[in-house]
Amino acid sequence: MHIAFLTPEYPHERVQHAAGIGTSIKNLVVALVKKKVTVTVFVYGQSESAIFQEDGVKIHLIKAQKYKTFGWYFHRKYIQNYLNKYIVLEGIDLVEVPDWTGITAFMNLKVPIAIRFHGSDAYFCYLEHRKQKAKNFWFEKLAINKAQAFIAPTRFAGELSKKLFGIKKKRIQTIHHGLELNLFQNTNPLVYEKGLILYIGTIIRKKGVLELPDIFKKVRSKYPEARLVLIGSDSFDIQTKSKSTWELMQQECSEEDLNAITYLGKIPYNEVQEFIKKANVCVFPTFAETLGMVTIESMALQKPVVNSNIGWAQELLVDGESGYLVHPKDHDGFADKIVGLLQDDILCSTIGKAVRIRVEAIFDIEKIVEQNVGFYKSIIG
Repeated sequence: MHIAFLTPEYPHERVQHAAGIGTSIKNLVVALVKKKVTVTVFVYGQSESAIFQEDGVKIHLIKAQKYKTFGWYFHRKYIQNYLNKYIVLEGIDLVEVPDWTGITAFMNLKVPIAIRFHGSDAYFCYLEHRKQKAKNFWFEKLAINKAQAFIAPTRFAGELSKKLFGIKKKRIQTIHHGLELNLFQNTNPLVYEKGLILYIGTIIRKKGVLELPDIFKKVRSKYPEARLVLIGSDSFDIQTKSKSTWELMQQECSEEDLNAITYLGKIPYNEVQEFIKKANVCVFPTFAETLGMVTIESMALQKPVVNSNIGWAQELLVDGESGYLVHPKDHDGFADKIVGLLQDDILCSTIGKAVRIRVEAIFDIEKIVEQNVGFYKSIIG
């Protein structure tokens, strides 16, 4: 079996961008290779054209092409022709693609297409109560129509995508993202920086970061020693048109609170784990997600998490047992859960043990990869 992934991101030094989609794909790719599945990764929209082999995976960097008109069409047809060439040459059996932007709209590939619901523009617009551009929905709907089957990282993401795109007869399989758990070991879970609250993710409105200033203010009113560390790329704000969401956050903070906040920007992936281990509590007040890789990574490292309670999040952990689920707009509730953890080392330890057990049971890539292999075989026939 030869599976190909078409993606705009993948964690590699030669790839321009990588975030949650890229991380979840790479975790699966590595696990598939260990199962003797042949894998090729095609990364489009890159600054160079290149083909290289790494850790048993052939990676194609597809250089972004420029067109005077109808680039949205000719760009996709260029990728289609590139893919079909290697589908024939290398005997690829199936291509998996993300739903974002409907990249396979207008493509006629020589093998089945499986779309994984990492989060379409339609999905995020719905959750954020934003109006979607008709063109964007058209692209994503066309791509959905061309796919043979779908994978959703949570039941919530699958059901909502089904509703938004009117998917009726085609199969949607729920398969969570997974982690290679031997790479997420915390040998000293009781050692951390007391009072350190950690947020990891893009600094963007949909991730709930603009709720953090008021939440943090309420935390410090009860626990003055609290500190907040933010890790992730800054982003344009779609509502105010500000170039920097981090600047918007600062405007919402008092000088005293701001002195207790550290923004590190984007840091190398291998350094993120060390910050998770240092954290007393990890917080993810997001409004729009399909699963949330950083949440399960924090759980794997035995960290108590205060997370959004919206839809998908209820499939990640059990509220009050393996972390806390609170609506991002409930600033008092969010702050109270954080303070309760900062004040109780035994509670942090108890939840830390519980979340590790949950991750081992539900998000172990060794189990997840078997589900994916079975799904691929059912599509290939």
